[in-house]
Amino acid sequence: MFTGIVTALGRIEKVMPLGQEPEAGVRLTVNAGGLDLANVELGDSIAIQGACMTVIQKSANAFDVDVSRESLNKTVGLGDAGAKVNLEKALCAHDRLGGHLVSGHVDGLGVVSKFERVGESHELRIVAPAEIGKYLAYKGSVTVNGVSLTVNSVSDGAAGCAFSINLIPHTVEVTTLKALAKGDQVNLEIDLIARYVERMTNTK
Repeated sequence: MFTGIVTALGRIEKVMPLGQEPEAGVRLTVNAGGLDLANVELGDSIAIQGACMTVIQKSANAFDVDVSRESLNKTVGLGDAGAKVNLEKALCAHDRLGGHLVSGHVDGLGVVSKFERVGESHELRIVAPAEIGKYLAYKGSVTVNGVSLTVNSVSDGAAGCAFSINLIPHTVEVTTLKALAKGDQVNLEIDLIARYVERMTNTK
C-alpha cells in the first residue's frame, strides 16, 4: 500500500528486454534520485509512476524491477529509458497518511485535455474511460501517475468522464506532472473505498 505522496523523482536509466518473445517483459534500472534506499530490502515494493513494482536488486542509489508485458500494456511511462518517474516506497503501519490509501494497481489510462497555469496554481483536466469515471466524485480522491489528488469537478459525456484537478505549485515542482501536455496519457487509480462501495451496492 502507498499514500500517493511522491517522495522522490527518479529516472529510468536502463530498459533491458527479458526475452525475444512479443509477450516478454523488461527489467528496469531506476536511478532513485532523492529516495532513501537504506531500509529497502529485496522483495520490497516501490511505486513507479503509480504502478507497484518489486525490487529485485539494488545499489546505493539505484534499484532494478521486472515489469511484465501486461503491466507495460496497461500503463504509460515505464518503458522509456531516460524518462523521469514519480517514486514512493511502500507505506509502513506507523507512517503518516498524508494522501489516501493507494494500492499501486493502475486501473486505466486517462488523456490530458488541459494543463494550464491559473494564478499561482495549475488546472489539470483529464478525460477518463467511462468505466473509471463512475468511481470519480467531487472532492473525492484519485491517483494520477502515482500522485494523490483531489477531484474538483466531474462531467460525464460521450467521450468519457472529464474531471479537473487543481495543482498547487509544490505538487507541480516535485512530481513529473509538470511535464504534462494536452494529449498525454496518464496512469489512473481510483479510490479503493469507491471500488468496495460499488461492489457492495451491486451485489445481490
